[in-house]
Amino acid sequence: MTVEILYLSRDDILELQINMSDIINWVEEAFIEKGHGRVQMPPKPGVYIGNENFIHAMPAYIPKIEAVGIKWISGFPNNYKYGLPYILGLIVINDTKTGAPLAVMEAAWITAMRTGAATAVAAKYLARKDSTSFGIIGCGVEGRSNLKAVYTVFPSLEKVYAYDISREALDRYSNEVSKEYGLDVIRAEHPKEVVTNSDIIVTATPIVKNPNQIVEAAWVCDGIFACPIDFDSYWKPEAMHAMDKFITDDVDQLLYYKSHGYFKDIPDIYADLSEIVIGKKKGRETDDEKIMSMHLGLAIEDMAVARKIYDIAIKKNVGKWLKLM
Repeated sequence: MTVEILYLSRDDILELQINMSDIINWVEEAFIEKGHGRVQMPPKPGVYIGNENFIHAMPAYIPKIEAVGIKWISGFPNNYKYGLPYILGLIVINDTKTGAPLAVMEAAWITAMRTGAATAVAAKYLARKDSTSFGIIGCGVEGRSNLKAVYTVFPSLEKVYAYDISREALDRYSNEVSKEYGLDVIRAEHPKEVVTNSDIIVTATPIVKNPNQIVEAAWVCDGIFACPIDFDSYWKPEAMHAMDKFITDDVDQLLYYKSHGYFKDIPDIYADLSEIVIGKKKGRETDDEKIMSMHLGLAIEDMAVARKIYDIAIKKNVGKWLKLM
């Protein structure tokens, strides 16, 4: 018997022209399944090379859409010195009937898009409906994908407050955002300017185990929705404790990381995001509430998107077939 797998490079995936609105829908569906207890997703184990470099293994299974597989993803902050991106990896998806590998695909693009989509799903339930300003600290790949996703859900956005320690990265981001979306981009001189002026704020800095936290509690304004995708690397404990509701995309995973030295001082967890998506717990209840949703990044998001991409690639005859055996 011959077994073949479909290989999808980043160029192959881009050729499929996947819409962000579709990715948001797929990710929201994954959270709905999670909220009803219909997924399998163990906390992601990882290996750590030095203080800042990690490689994570992220398996998950979503029976409803026959999505099962694993992502093997690395984050090396100093990769820019070698002309490489911070995030690199692969996703393998399997046949739910036989366990045979179906496809191997580039993971960094999917990671960026689903991360932005998860932020947008959270913002849908937790941000003020009249939000007009978006703040980003860390103007890299995730800074772009998060804006793209949030703007998809909040077309009312008018201003973007952006900050990056690299002026070159900030200028490049600002120019690209202005050109693509026609939004007014304010290039902040200090992170405080971003936090105090943004209705929706995302911090997208490198994840480190011993962070140099910057954001102060005094910067946290009424009505803010904050979504760190960099663990607690940028938010001081008192800033997190200033929130009225502290939510995470996966409680078990957050507690797993806490047991491994991360999240040394965080507020009590109000809810898992999936509980809010399915209506088990309430999201935003007043315009004045200060809400944070701490996103760790979930394998169910990767599997939901990867499975859909595989199905579309098969229909469009995109990718390269490789003989496994």
